[in-house]
Formats: sequence, C-alpha cells, structure tokens
Amino acid sequence: MTASPTERSKAAKAIDAVWRIESPRLIAGLARLVRDVGLAEELAQDALVAALEQWPESGVPDNPGAWLMATGKRRAIDLFRRNRRLERKQQEIGRELEIQGEGFEHDIDTRLDDDIGDDLLRLVFTACHPVLSTEARVALTLRMLGGLTTDEIARAFLVPEATVAQRIVRAKKTLAKKKIPFEVPSGAELAPRLSSVLEVIYLIFNEGYSATAGDDWLRPALCEDALRLGRILAGLAPNEPEVHGLVALMEIQASRSKARVSPTGEPILLLDQNRGRWDHLLIRRGLKALERAEKLDGASGLYALQAAIAACHGRARTAAETDWERIADLYGTLAKVADSPVVELNRAVAISMAFGPAAGLELVDKLTSEPSLENYHLLPSVRGDFLLKLGRGEEARAEFERAASLTRNSRERDLLLERARTAEAY
Repeated sequence: MTASPTERSKAAKAIDAVWRIESPRLIAGLARLVRDVGLAEELAQDALVAALEQWPESGVPDNPGAWLMATGKRRAIDLFRRNRRLERKQQEIGRELEIQGEGFEHDIDTRLDDDIGDDLLRLVFTACHPVLSTEARVALTLRMLGGLTTDEIARAFLVPEATVAQRIVRAKKTLAKKKIPFEVPSGAELAPRLSSVLEVIYLIFNEGYSATAGDDWLRPALCEDALRLGRILAGLAPNEPEVHGLVALMEIQASRSKARVSPTGEPILLLDQNRGRWDHLLIRRGLKALERAEKLDGASGLYALQAAIAACHGRARTAAETDWERIADLYGTLAKVADSPVVELNRAVAISMAFGPAAGLELVDKLTSEPSLENYHLLPSVRGDFLLKLGRGEEARAEFERAASLTRNSRERDLLLERARTAEAY
C-alpha cells in the first residue's frame, strides 16, 4: 500500500529528527570499522537514503538508530567485498570476509556495538584535529556531530553553501591524506588535542551567543548544538576538568539567552536584562559542572575561570548585587593563563564597575595601540561607555560611531548608533 502525502511528510520529519540524534553514533561506529571518517559519513548517508526510501512505506522502526546502523554496516560489508585489495586495512578485514554469511555479520555487529561512547570520543577528536583549519574543524564537527546539513551550517555562519561544502570535502581529504588515526590520543598528545576540541565547541557556542554578522543578535540553534556536544564530551571524558569547565561556562551563559533580546530582536545588555527571564535550571547545572571541575583540581583552567566569572553574574539576583571585585580578580588570574588583549579589555570593564569608570578608562587607553584590537569593535564600544559615564558625551559619541562602523552585526550596529545619538545629549 502506497503511503499518503501526509504519511510521507510525517515520516520525513521523523527521519530528520532521528538523523539529528543518531548520526554521530552512526558515523562513529562505522568509522571504527572502516577507519576513514569520510567513508563512514558516506555509508551513513547511504543508510539515510535507504530510510527515506523505505520508512514512508514501511513506517518508522521501533529502534530507528539500530536500523540505520544495521543498514550502514551492510553497506560497509558490501564495500569491503568489492574492494578487498584497495588498502592494507581492507586486506586485513578481507581475510575475515573469506568467512561468508551470518557469522561474519554477527562479528561486525559485536565489534560495532561495543564501546559506543569510545567511538563518539574518537569521532570528536578526529573531527577537531589540529591538522585542519579552524573553519574546517567547525564545519566538520557540525556536520558529523551536530547532524547539520551544509546549507544549515552555511546559513548559521553567513557563508556560501559551496564554501562550507568545500571545507568539509577538503577536511575529509586532509584527514585521509595525513592518515590521521581514528583514535583518542593519549599521553603528551592528549592535552593539545583536547584543547582543540574544546576550542571548536566554544567557537560554535560563541557564534550562536553573539553572532559576528548578519541580522540576528542570537542564533540559538548553534548554542544548543554546542551545549549538546559539550555535554556528550563531559559524559565521555568525565575526569577532564576543562571539559566540565567549558560545559559550566556554556550552561551559565546560555541561561541568559531569553533575556538578551527584546520581543522585536533588539539586543539587551547584561546590566539591563530582566533576570527573572534567566533560565535558573541552566544556572544550577552550570554551577554543578563548575563544582565538578574544581573538585578535579581544574579551578585555574581557561574555561573554569571564565565559568567562575559567569557564575558571579548567575548568582547575583540583581545587577547591583554583582561581585565586581571578585570578577576583576578572576580576570586578573585569567590573564595569567591566557594573556590576551581581549581578556584585559574585559578586566577593564570589571575594574570600572568595581572602582569607577576612570579606573577602567586608564586600562583601556593602554589598549588603543594594540594592533590585534585595531578593528575590534568592542574596544571603542567599551571606551565610549566609560567616557559617557565620565560626562564626556562628545568623545563617547565618536567612539560609539566608530564601534558601529566596525561591527558586522546589524542588530549590534543599530544599538551602537542609538548609544551614539544618546551620547549627544550629554
């Protein structure tokens, strides 16, 4: 019996939902078998196509993830049988394939069903390998672990779909050419590789939390993808304090999302937000993750320190109750871990809130000659804020206008131009 258009539509929505959830596990399991991330994704896509063809007629299986995995494995077995002599790894598996029939397929089932968590962890470290460019790591991670299409990734980062497609193709070719092993690094290799993984996840989150360009101040879907990846990683690497530090940071920052924009999409700055709209469940989760990082002796980690700063805001019931001196101290410690002009700029904001705008302005003025901040719109924005509080309205207006000219986000530009117009009244 042929499925009706309504049934097909329901099946398509179900397939899309299943794919978002199951594709990382599916690709990870297949990658362990074929030892090639690009090939594993192709096999997973074949399984998806089979689902699109069969599920509208047969209905969605009771265990759709297992169905996709079984289909992908059958495609892999067929591929090995056709190409036994392509590479040594296939030749080794080819010896197993001489034993035809259910016994072999059962053996592969057993191999693939073991250590699903380890497979996902291997996939995370492979997709975020430092041999790839940052842009390629982000695209490949969102594609393989976030389950996003190239079109969705392109729209999220406001780049052409062809650009994202090229990044993904080149990334997979690079991994294959460099013969990057599908494994979790150990020993001295773990720390730099873990750092790369965390950097990619946080880059994704930040692009969702404060979009660098376009018409939207927030892109919640990217925040949600990054949070999901962080939570998965925390479950797979429970003894890594920086993983929990990053999760804590993202949970607490994400708690403010609903309060960061007006009903019509205009940005609302931190001190002006209605804290009753903050998600206090996310704050509690973040504080718990931060506590776990600290118990693992990770309090001085890059992400744990930033999470501790976010926690100061999360614990304050009103903006006036914020412990700005504590935040300034934490930024001072963070500067020792990650010496960065941006960290120093944030410390200046905390100093101004704790000890007055003149103290903040003194620090910011030292950053105006910093080459890396030459086109960073938040530097004139922060300086304009300090000048405005000091009653130097005309100078503040010029700073806000400069900041507006540097940002690529239209919502932020409008906010800065409004601040420039307001400054004229001083």
